[in-house]
Amino acid sequence: MPHQISPTSSPAMLVKSSTPSDVPPTQEEISSLLNSTFVAQTSQQSLDAAYALTNVLINSVGFRGLRMYGILDAVKKASADKKDGSRRESAMNLLGALFERFPPVQPISEISFLIQDGGVLSVALDSLADKGSVVRDSAQYAIDALFACLSPEAMVVALLPALSKYLGKRSGKWQGTVGAYELLGRMADKAKMGTASKDEESLKDLLRESMGKKLAGLIPIVEGGMHDLKAEVGKQAVKTMTALTALLSNDDVAPRIPLLIKTMEKPSTDTLQKAIHALSQTTFVAIVTSPVLALLTPLLERSLNTPTTSQEVLRQTVVVVENLTKLVHDPIEARTFLPKLKPGVQGVKDRASLPEVRELATRALNVIKKAMGDDDGNLANGQIAPTTTADVFAILNKEMDTKTDLQGFPGDNELWLLVKHYIAEMTVEDVNHRNIDRVNLSSTPYLKQLLNGEKATAVGEALHKHFVDEDHRKFGQPIKPASGEVEIVNTDFSLAYGGMLLLSHTNITLHKGHRYGLCGRNGAGKSTLMRSIAEGKLEGFPSKEELKTCFVEHNQGEDADLSILEFISKDPDLAAAGKDRISQVLAEVGFTAGPGGRQEERVGSLSGGWKMKLALARAMLMGADVLLLDEPTNHLDVGNVKWLEEYLRSHTEITSLIVSHDSGFLDNVCTDIYHYEQKKLVCYPGNLAAFVRVKPEAKSYYTLSASQVQFRFPNPGILTGIKSATKAIVRMQNVSYSYPGAPRPSLQDVSCTLTLSSRTAIIGANGAGKSTLIKLLTGETIPQTGSVMKHPNLRIGYIKQHALEHVEMHMEKTPNQYLQWRYANGDDREVLLKQTRMLSDEDKAQMNKFVDLGDGKGDRRIEALMGRQKYKKTFQYEVKWLGMLPKHNSQVSRETLLSLGFDKLVQEFDDHEASREGLGYRILEPKVISQHFDDIGLDPEIANHNEISGLSGGQKVKVVLAGAMWNNPHLLVLDEPTNYLDRDSLGGLAVAIRDYKGGVVMISHNEEFVGALCPEQWHVADGRVTHKGHLAVTAERFEDSRPGSSLSSAVGSPKGGSSAVSSEAPSANVSGAEDGGELKFKARKKKKITRAQLKEREVRRRLRHIEWLNSPKGTPHPPDTDDET
Repeated sequence: MPHQISPTSSPAMLVKSSTPSDVPPTQEEISSLLNSTFVAQTSQQSLDAAYALTNVLINSVGFRGLRMYGILDAVKKASADKKDGSRRESAMNLLGALFERFPPVQPISEISFLIQDGGVLSVALDSLADKGSVVRDSAQYAIDALFACLSPEAMVVALLPALSKYLGKRSGKWQGTVGAYELLGRMADKAKMGTASKDEESLKDLLRESMGKKLAGLIPIVEGGMHDLKAEVGKQAVKTMTALTALLSNDDVAPRIPLLIKTMEKPSTDTLQKAIHALSQTTFVAIVTSPVLALLTPLLERSLNTPTTSQEVLRQTVVVVENLTKLVHDPIEARTFLPKLKPGVQGVKDRASLPEVRELATRALNVIKKAMGDDDGNLANGQIAPTTTADVFAILNKEMDTKTDLQGFPGDNELWLLVKHYIAEMTVEDVNHRNIDRVNLSSTPYLKQLLNGEKATAVGEALHKHFVDEDHRKFGQPIKPASGEVEIVNTDFSLAYGGMLLLSHTNITLHKGHRYGLCGRNGAGKSTLMRSIAEGKLEGFPSKEELKTCFVEHNQGEDADLSILEFISKDPDLAAAGKDRISQVLAEVGFTAGPGGRQEERVGSLSGGWKMKLALARAMLMGADVLLLDEPTNHLDVGNVKWLEEYLRSHTEITSLIVSHDSGFLDNVCTDIYHYEQKKLVCYPGNLAAFVRVKPEAKSYYTLSASQVQFRFPNPGILTGIKSATKAIVRMQNVSYSYPGAPRPSLQDVSCTLTLSSRTAIIGANGAGKSTLIKLLTGETIPQTGSVMKHPNLRIGYIKQHALEHVEMHMEKTPNQYLQWRYANGDDREVLLKQTRMLSDEDKAQMNKFVDLGDGKGDRRIEALMGRQKYKKTFQYEVKWLGMLPKHNSQVSRETLLSLGFDKLVQEFDDHEASREGLGYRILEPKVISQHFDDIGLDPEIANHNEISGLSGGQKVKVVLAGAMWNNPHLLVLDEPTNYLDRDSLGGLAVAIRDYKGGVVMISHNEEFVGALCPEQWHVADGRVTHKGHLAVTAERFEDSRPGSSLSSAVGSPKGGSSAVSSEAPSANVSGAEDGGELKFKARKKKKITRAQLKEREVRRRLRHIEWLNSPKGTPHPPDTDDET
């Protein structure tokens, strides 16, 4: 058990003062101390005696005394004394004292404790099953003491094999097995990344990587424990397996780990099929290393070799094997694991019943052979050979002579063989993980107790020098900064946000005049890093007094009522510059001076692009040494992006750190790229193109593809009367709109049409009126002249330019809670907040007016609309009259209600009906909502448990997107959808839009995005909208588009809505063919049907009704249509 007071020296009564420290104690003296330990009356006396004996050995013969005096044999014997519990306790106390004191001063003792003659760790583990609690506590103390003293190398080389050997024997007590599994889990937990000091995190990295290499042998051992008949063993084994899987560091596999562990815990055909299906739905992009292969290989092997595996599961399995194998870059790792899979894949190729499965297996087999490289095990060209124990043996044998260098104590020659292997294995771990500085620590301390004089130090230094030279030969000399470069920042730091570790003990170095692109996935912590720098919270980063830093980000909270010049002038950091200088700088970025100039406009009237230019002007006025630019090209048109590129390139005295998802901008501006890799920042010289050449897996920065993030949009459902995807569902006619106080209209005499097949991009300069056009189309704004007509059942999913406005009032909610709030009453609450839905004073007065329908029932007041049904070519509504019973309700046509002035009442009911139809198949419960977020690309764990305030900008946009898509909209309206999304999310969004069955209209300055998706473009300039007709989309932007593929054919066909038609030929959508009044939804003229056809129709309707009765609750009743006739 843990001692209360650990004495630094043994009590005088137990050690004879006549015995000097350099004279070995006699056997009688050691026996006396041993006896004092074993016969002590109290636990503390036993522990004191144990420490005394330990100190005597350390100060005299050292570790040799453990064998010379039979100390360890005495411990083993006493621990097995079934009659004397105090003796067993004393044995554990002595073992704990030895474990605690010896390794720090004489590391060579680790060999005696863990390796020589099987070690004594098993003695402590067996004592965990003792019936006496004090014995169990003492045994746990001994185990804890040993664990605390071991280096990462010693844990991997000595402790892991000892635990594996113990767990491999069948005769152990279950309590000892639990203790061994718990110790293994503690090793894995110790290897987890954290925010400790740099040195501590470096040791964690070494332990994590070294243990990861051993997972192939550990996973079967732990999996066996998961099936133990003793529940306690199985429970601990599951915990240990969960801890071990944290060593993977693979973002592709991480979300599937709970399912994989469950499959191992409860092996069955059903769980295996679910695991294989989940893996087949995973897009693998990260490099696959041995830890991932160690986890997945047993499951894949089981699926391939089980005779009852279905053809579909076999197909999924060989696809997973192929995808995994493509990302195995180390042939040595491939040759370790893939031979286990190769026979199974060969069997599928030979015996699968389906030709498709055999073909996939053949392809997977070829990939396996390629990954394994040379059949003789030779290294591939350019591959670096790992260091082996033989390499270390060669240096040790060269540097020392065992006949003259060993101290010559009895047994030293046999001990040297153990020490040599131990040192070699630890050195191999250090060298192969490039911790060369630890080679000395893994050799010299272990040699000092064996070699004469200064030989141990000389041998350790020779080992270190040799492997430093080898590292330089294999990986090159450390890169030195070019002459003349001025280093302004060089700091090591860790970064966390809440409970999430973003960066662990990484380095950032900035040189004057360099422009660094910061690349990584959404949520990696790019904006958090820049904000920490700007707020002076980053460890080691120079203060603002030493290095003037300016953070340029999207700030939408400006004082809207001030003019632009006044707004900048009131900033206390900029006021000293003077109004003349401020006006001059504003003019440089496009804010014209003088009467009527842009500098006199109100800040609140600026579009997103001009707001970003205003933020850049403020940075220029501050004279910053370091510019922190967070998505600077968002909302900027092409001309302004070009201006920004020129500005950054011309100011060579300014250092820039840039977060942007605009690949062209990064290519043109950056001199270096910082990339997030496994919670580290890695610097790559050159622009984005140079970075992609070095890291091919980062090619998603140049292509639009769902490589890592997949979005799946729901099908929009049917619209009554719309039988063709090219039929108009929204039409704007002769619309004009002016903002209050504006000298000229934002839009004037605009007419346009949208259909279910629309893929329309709205193009124009900043402030041209693009967002205003969108707001008019969606009902956010009411036109001052003209009309906007929509299908009564149309559902629109709308994301604003400043997308975060949708959720800024719900920051304390989780995404799941936000979606429940938004659709809690069956309607989309955001629709009810639109100006076109809010009741004005005139509308409220209208509801109090009396109406005479001319039906002889006199004047009445409308209370509410109760229902709606199809009536000829339009709809009629059931009207409930104020103060009258429902039996007096009337059916009134849509046109009549509109003519009486009840537009908003009709629109509100239409919105309700549209929402009801869209939500007919949706159940508003957390599990279904979680799946919806997963479809949109947001981790369900984040959606369920993280508050919106803690999400990154990209994750918040996904929340907004999920909210817009929940009610299955027919038309998706996106204002600057590319803002905030990283390249992978952008690719996923592009593929989802491409495959979406409804209409899409978007504003974007991202030419790559628009060119790949939108064949139709509306150009907005000077308040006018010009239609450019249908253009050819650049499908090659998508990685899955290949010449001759089905996608390529669809893109090139008129049916796909993206054929290359001359702009002079107007499209059907904008030709005016359907102009001339309100949208008509004509029903097809019916032919007179026979009596037999009438009977057939009744049968069909009856069958449809029965099918509807058996459908889930909430499913809308199918219309009684005869279209199938």
